Amino acid sequence: MFYLVCYDIVSDTRRNKVSKLLESYGLRVQKSVFECVLDEQQYKSISKLLMRLVNKREDQVRFYPMSAHHRCKVAVVGTQPELNIDDAAFIV
Repeated sequence: MFYLVCYDIVSDTRRNKVSKLLESYGLRVQKSVFECVLDEQQYKSISKLLMRLVNKREDQVRFYPMSAHHRCKVAVVGTQPELNIDDAAFIV
């Protein structure tokens, strides 16, 4: 499944840790926004890791699932990374 992952983290230390974690799962498209292709196990794993990193009273991480139908309708104004994501293919 393709997810748009956004976060708002108060602490620089926590924000850097969350950013580093998300970089290992997806592509940064804005400073606090990532596009990630995650299977169910990866989604559970990243969610569990994030639960340890964020302060639930101060921080927020959001996962927006996006179907292929809706992804093709995304409009971008300005620069964007030149990368096509194929969530139908898995590399082992």
